[in-house]
Amino acid sequence: MKKVDFNSTRAPKPVGFYPHAKKVGDFLFLSGVGPRSIKDNSIPGVTLNSAGEVVNYDIEKQCVAVFENIRYVLEESGSSWENIVDVTVFLTNMKKDFKKFNLVYKKYFESCFPCRTTVEINCLPTPIAIELKVIATT
Repeated sequence: MKKVDFNSTRAPKPVGFYPHAKKVGDFLFLSGVGPRSIKDNSIPGVTLNSAGEVVNYDIEKQCVAVFENIRYVLEESGSSWENIVDVTVFLTNMKKDFKKFNLVYKKYFESCFPCRTTVEINCLPTPIAIELKVIATT
């Protein structure tokens, strides 16, 4: 089966050696997508100290940024938001962020109702509080 890699010109570059997405058959598999800004690599709603450690963050702003980055990758890969079938959510603080995340998620996924798994993890490769892994149809 043919596999095709996609990289978005509208989403921030991956932080490692991998594509934004890979199409296999009628499915599109997105690599983990975070809330970084393509303009300056900043993280919306995050305040860092001089050592680059998170002092404060706004999970709602990060959620909105993640969802927009996912939308960019989907669209440039020939898919759309409505074609999402499965979402894996990685949160660095489930107790603090899950309720707010869930409220923002509900607004974005009203018309599309994918399967979802949410897990808490210790950290992510950059000082972000959320990352999503998405599978969609094309």
